[in-house]
Amino acid sequence: MAETVTVTVPNRHTKDEARRRIDDGFAKAMDTLAGKAEVKTAWTDDVMTFQAGAMGQNVSGTLTVFDDEVVIRVSLPWILAKLAGPISKKLEQNTQLLLK
Repeated sequence: MAETVTVTVPNRHTKDEARRRIDDGFAKAMDTLAGKAEVKTAWTDDVMTFQAGAMGQNVSGTLTVFDDEVVIRVSLPWILAKLAGPISKKLEQNTQLLLK
């Protein structure tokens, strides 16, 4: 069964600056994952939708930039749902690093 993971990270930047940092981080991640995973992103206002696929597993979600926080929601397939805790922690840590 799929599981949705939600992570909220404080944002002390403007929405535009947070969005720029997130875009830069995703670009670097896509360079790192080139040939290993397919990642697609699209922005609509302050909401980025994303999809990633690797080794037959697909992950999708949204990242919403607010004035004071960034909220990430990721839908994990059943095989990755057992790793929801560690995945949540890693998402939180990486987003905090992007927003520093």
